[in-house]
Amino acid sequence: MFNYLRVGMRLVIILGACLFVFGLLMLFLKKSDVAREGLHYFDFWMFFFGIVFGIVIYNSPLIHYDNYSHWAIIVKYLFTQGHLPVSSDQIISFTSYPPAMALFITQFVTWLGFSEGGMLLGQFIVIWAGLYGVFSVVRDRTRATITYVLCLILALLNVFNISIRMDNLLVDFVIPVIAAAGFAAVYTYREKRWLQLLLTFLFSSELLLIKNSGAMYVVMLMAYLIYSIVHDVQGNWFKRWAFGFGEALVPLGLSYLLFFWWSQHVHTAFQAVSKHEISVQAYQDQLNSESTATISKIGHKFLEQIFSFNSLSTKGVILINFVLIISWIIIRLFLKKRSHLFSSLIAIDVSFVIYYISVFGMYIVSMPYAEAINLDGSERYLSSMVMLNMLLAGMVIVNAMDTSMFEIDIKKRGIRSYQSISTKKLYQTSGIVLTAFATILMFSEINGLKFNQALNKDALPVQLSKMTSQNMRYNDNQVLLVDIHPNDVQNMYAGYVGKYYFYSDNVIARENFMMSNAEFEHVLNHYQYVVIPEEHATFTTMMKHVYHQKITQGIFKVTKGGLVPVANIPE
Repeated sequence: MFNYLRVGMRLVIILGACLFVFGLLMLFLKKSDVAREGLHYFDFWMFFFGIVFGIVIYNSPLIHYDNYSHWAIIVKYLFTQGHLPVSSDQIISFTSYPPAMALFITQFVTWLGFSEGGMLLGQFIVIWAGLYGVFSVVRDRTRATITYVLCLILALLNVFNISIRMDNLLVDFVIPVIAAAGFAAVYTYREKRWLQLLLTFLFSSELLLIKNSGAMYVVMLMAYLIYSIVHDVQGNWFKRWAFGFGEALVPLGLSYLLFFWWSQHVHTAFQAVSKHEISVQAYQDQLNSESTATISKIGHKFLEQIFSFNSLSTKGVILINFVLIISWIIIRLFLKKRSHLFSSLIAIDVSFVIYYISVFGMYIVSMPYAEAINLDGSERYLSSMVMLNMLLAGMVIVNAMDTSMFEIDIKKRGIRSYQSISTKKLYQTSGIVLTAFATILMFSEINGLKFNQALNKDALPVQLSKMTSQNMRYNDNQVLLVDIHPNDVQNMYAGYVGKYYFYSDNVIARENFMMSNAEFEHVLNHYQYVVIPEEHATFTTMMKHVYHQKITQGIFKVTKGGLVPVANIPE
């Protein structure tokens, strides 16, 4: 915000290196938590799959539409320009999107080297760190069966992450993972209030500055923080709740100030309202322009989707409810133990209802009708809350399992800490089964990512990468991208890919060349360069008629006499 991005990145790296050396020193002196506690089975499981996923993701191409409409292009901009976008930068379309995730990825590729794989790997590190943080809620990490319940849930996330996946720069998976890590931090440091509040501030700030929709997750995190404080404070109900709200307002207020600072920057630097920008006036204008019938039509389609058993997110909601209810019945009725499972189920379902209402509101007040009526991206948005609540349910279940064991005191647990031989065998068998299922699901996702790579070998971004190296200097070259796919041109996908790859906001994608010779020549003369990833029958025919050239594919410079092949487009 002070235009010292590159200096700030260096300072962050220096600080990180110092903390890393300090951590190694504490480990060597056996004064760190890792040295005192040691390593467990889940540590090796997470390390192994972190490495395997990292390798696969680093070799993945960027394909999804929104990678090029915003997430990849903003990283490229920050990397090359060294500052936040300004109003003259037409290449940035969604100016209101907060830059937190893009800043971290920029930091990462600055030191690793810029590439699509580097960007994906940087985001994956954040995701994997957030998922690893969830294990902090486990009281007794020596119990493999309990920790592998969380491993299985982490593996199941990939099933409900199918519309997002980890080979995209979309933040819809990042947000629930970071929110879950925030919940884990509030629980883990409930006896260290200052650290609990500090971490809540950091996680809340991160969520608000990743995407505007992170506000819902911050509300949930604050609600849990208030509950945690109220639960620990002594006194009458008024004192406890007043104390809870009072302390929670500190991290909430500070995190909002950072978001407010960013919002003021957006309003100062840009005049037009961007997609998904939080603007009361824009919401009011859109509501005034939409009739009751229009809102009703969108609402009917939305209800159809969320109550359809074909919807993956709906299956996730049902699965979470089913598992929590079954777990509560087993612990309460069969083991005769109390737990927070049922109250957690109610809280989770309330969050689903509120979140679904907020998503519907987003379609009504901040999306164009053409996108809203088709519920564009709805599975992606709804799956985010499913994944968060799946992680929260997992954290509650493992704690309920731990407190329901025959021996409550962790220090007294050992090989004889079971009610009987049969329960011990059941426990051990369950651990093996959970490990097997979690491992199989993770390998399945890895194979799915590799399959995507093979499937997308003919996608436009991959074709361009095979033709030439991408431009890394922001320019104003006039480029015509000839695409044979009408849909990719109409929905602007080809245009966004071209703008990212050739790093110019003057890249235009076109498929229709059914025109007269004079019109074709007139169109061509508007551009400096022509890029043809695949042979376009109509374009090839027109080139023969007008310039008597046989042009199939490649990169060309436009001249008066026709097209001249070039190796790349100069920056």
